[in-house]
Amino acid sequence: MKNGWRVSMALIALVAACSSQQPAPAQSPMAQGADEDEFGCIGSAGYQWCARTNACERPWLLAEQEGFDNTKAGFDAYCD
Repeated sequence: MKNGWRVSMALIALVAACSSQQPAPAQSPMAQGADEDEFGCIGSAGYQWCARTNACERPWLLAEQEGFDNTKAGFDAYCD
């Protein structure tokens, strides 16, 4: 009878140890690339909407291609 009690206690301890919940891994508030704007441009990849080209553009590349200043003001003036 004593061995049965010991076995029962060991099983209870084992089940209790296995059933404890592990903390969830830390996650970033937003997955990469999930910052799509209303036009479908992904800001974290450097894209912004340009109405003039009717496309998502990387401002520094567009500035080099079209010859305007690589600044927010330059991009806005070209694209608006």
